[in-house]
Amino acid sequence: MKNLIEDFTKHIAHSIGISKSTALNPFEGQIGNVLICGLGGSGIGGTIISQVVSADANCPITINKDYKIPAFVDQNTLVIACSYSGNTEESLEMLMQAEAKNATIACVTSGGKLLEIAKEKNYNHIVIPGGHPPRAAFGLAFPPLFCLLSHYKTISEDYFYQFNNAINTINTEEENIIIEAKAITEKLMNKIPVIYADANYEGIAIRFRQQINENSKMLCWHHVIPEMNHNELVGWTTKNDDLAVVLFRNDDDYFRTQKRMEVNKTVFSNYTSTIIEIFSKGNSRLEKAMYLVHLGDWISYLLAEKKGIDVTEVDVITHLKNELAKI
Repeated sequence: MKNLIEDFTKHIAHSIGISKSTALNPFEGQIGNVLICGLGGSGIGGTIISQVVSADANCPITINKDYKIPAFVDQNTLVIACSYSGNTEESLEMLMQAEAKNATIACVTSGGKLLEIAKEKNYNHIVIPGGHPPRAAFGLAFPPLFCLLSHYKTISEDYFYQFNNAINTINTEEENIIIEAKAITEKLMNKIPVIYADANYEGIAIRFRQQINENSKMLCWHHVIPEMNHNELVGWTTKNDDLAVVLFRNDDDYFRTQKRMEVNKTVFSNYTSTIIEIFSKGNSRLEKAMYLVHLGDWISYLLAEKKGIDVTEVDVITHLKNELAKI
């Protein structure tokens, strides 16, 4: 896992090369909406991209993490099925339903049943290298989504240029990123992380929560601002130093949201002594997102290392899949 995290920017660069060199079937129609189907490490890319391109996309982009697809899916919908292994049962079921609705279908995978279907039915598909834990393949699985959205004319900006900027920023800051990750790890040891972010960066908070769950084998939760100011903030009523607040912050967070964060910190400080602010670096939302993903991945790995646990072990998920296979 450490090597995979170290190779994050190499994964991005490799995936960009794959995406740009993949021959896709031409498309002359018009997409009315997009549904990105995927779960866990295969689905988080959809969540993040929907927020990164929100100011650029010319149609709604919805993320689906279930067995069933929404009723709005029709022949004007682009459905992107994402499964790193190609065998995620929920993604395969969603794909079959999308086919029945005559949706336009594209796939991102490393192989498995999903690749077999894509080849058999001549769906546009981008094949990325396999063999990694899905959560460690984010850098490989994320860029193809931009390629597909661009191919189907739902976005127009040059996001690959922004990816290259993100690669340069992360590579330049890598030593400082690890130093910061180690310092944050010390503060999070034996704590329950409570993760907050601007609503436009919820995907980053979710990614960090998932990595803390899978890599660090810890429970935590996340919420977004301003929504949590209308409910969860009232729950901060009992002193509990087992809790550690993690605030993801960006210079493009809405100014009133930034003010809310400052006020929230005064509330949190009455009930926990651990409040950690993590500031992104980069000029675009994509660059900031990649920076925070990478920093969060390092924290989750270092927590596992400090706890002396196997960062790659996910036996309980394997058990669940084995039980489902009996049905």
